[in-house]
Amino acid sequence: MARLAILAGTGRLPVELALECPEALRVGFEGVETALDGPVERHRFEELGALFDTLKAQGVTEVVLAGAMSRPPLDPARFDAYMQATAPRLMQAMQAGDDGLLRFVISLFEEQGLAVRGAHEVAPALAAGEGLLTGPQPEERALADADRAAVILSALAPHDVGQGAVVAGGLCLGIETLQGTDAMLRFVAETPQALRRGGGGVLVKRPKPGQDLRADMPAIGPDTIARATEAGLSGVVLEAGRVLILDREATLKAAEGAGLFLLGRSFG
Repeated sequence: MARLAILAGTGRLPVELALECPEALRVGFEGVETALDGPVERHRFEELGALFDTLKAQGVTEVVLAGAMSRPPLDPARFDAYMQATAPRLMQAMQAGDDGLLRFVISLFEEQGLAVRGAHEVAPALAAGEGLLTGPQPEERALADADRAAVILSALAPHDVGQGAVVAGGLCLGIETLQGTDAMLRFVAETPQALRRGGGGVLVKRPKPGQDLRADMPAIGPDTIARATEAGLSGVVLEAGRVLILDREATLKAAEGAGLFLLGRSFG
């Protein structure tokens, strides 16, 4: 019988997955804060061999990577035998972008016979559906801005830049980089009105083409809506089925209260 382990980072996602899968083993990592309640197995990144032993002893057959994790500082002196053997491949993977590193991490679990699931597979209801989710019907110019933002993100995909962009009146006001969506939206909020045209603008969130959704699926929550409101945007467009909505009730309520549309849309 399959058993799931939630490998928890920061943020709301591990909590929502634990609510969806209460029998799952909860795993945290030293130096990474998690909002999970209840018993949490704690492990060090330098001792992945011990983690794999624990997962197998607990009957785990599937894992889901949930929440944000920055690249951890590693102490080679604390490497267990597994990590010592894996270190050359790990060092090479760490020179790649985030996508390359995450694919490598996934491969380590798969080599141990553990299936890596995406959050959208474990809890499908978290993914944005198609169509208007809340708020006013978007105008044609807003939809055109969303298309423009999607094209920009597709063009940047080979460079492993980000998962979000803001466009207003056909002009790009912001691109998500390593600092994240909130930082981008704060930057957009500081943009002088004289440089903005064609309405408030639209935030588009979508995965990079070819991105492995099991490791780094885009997500929004109430804070995203708050930052979008401060930035004077008219709405948020999510790629349907490929972006998570965390704390969904609060997120939709915040968008409705702010007069922002929240739209799930497929992009070619």
